[in-house]
Amino acid sequence: MSSRIEQLIDEIEDYIDGCKYQPLSKTNIIVNKEEIDELLRELRMKTPDEIKRYQKIITNKEAILNDARAKAEALIKDATVQTTELINEHEIMQQAYAQANEVVRMATMQAQEILNNATLEANGVRTSAMQYLDDMLANLENAMTTTLATATEHYESFYNTINSYNETVKANRAELRPVEVEQMLKEAEGDGEPAELDLM
Repeated sequence: MSSRIEQLIDEIEDYIDGCKYQPLSKTNIIVNKEEIDELLRELRMKTPDEIKRYQKIITNKEAILNDARAKAEALIKDATVQTTELINEHEIMQQAYAQANEVVRMATMQAQEILNNATLEANGVRTSAMQYLDDMLANLENAMTTTLATATEHYESFYNTINSYNETVKANRAELRPVEVEQMLKEAEGDGEPAELDLM
């Protein structure tokens, strides 16, 4: 089952794929700022909740280990009780020692096995949670990088287009009255003061 963050990333990708291209362009698209802002706002709100959920999974490692320790201590305690009971019976003292040692040895082995299995399980849960969280953040990073690159490209393209139009307008205005412009420049050089050019 995918998280809400994964769903939001899919929605952003689908939204970008569904945007129309700008006229005469195969790379620039037209984006509705309110819609993309809404998706990004929800993504920012959901990210802390997802991170807390996976931190909780990692925290469960300690609960697993504590449970294993409790079981191990209970086994050792039972073994110790059995040893004490056997030792108190004088007629079977030697047998009691042998049996007690065997019980303690078996209990210790079982306790160690439980601890080893619990550690492996806890580490597995932690590794899986961290990997999933890393993958999720990597997808988020890729989506944000793509969005930033697209926005920068659109801005630069818009700026270059407007600047080109502005230069064309200036050149056209200068060409309309070249004689008047040249005369006014000469007068300005003679007076030492800049002349006002009326190109309208």
